[in-house]
Amino acid sequence: MGTTKNDLFDPKTNTLADFARALGHPARIRILQILLDTESCITGTLVDELGLAQPTVSQHLKALKESGLIKGDIEGNRVCYCIDVAQWKELQNELGDFIFSPTFDKNCC
Repeated sequence: MGTTKNDLFDPKTNTLADFARALGHPARIRILQILLDTESCITGTLVDELGLAQPTVSQHLKALKESGLIKGDIEGNRVCYCIDVAQWKELQNELGDFIFSPTFDKNCC
């Protein structure tokens, strides 16, 4: 079996790409903003706040959960979502390293 394209890159690059993929839709950005602005877990109010259908919101929540940026705990028959603080800090570190590491002392263009 051949290597996957991800195998061609280092883990840090793959992690940043996974985070970028999770952030790649405005609905997901908005979900994260709502969760960051809220002191407690969020359940069913996301559908009302986003104006999207429940299955669509569920798909976006699934993508964010798979990325590790949010976590969900089952409370009765509902899932309560919140930011995964450890993963959020990793995102901040990875993005910070990526965005702030280059210096533009070169005059290339």
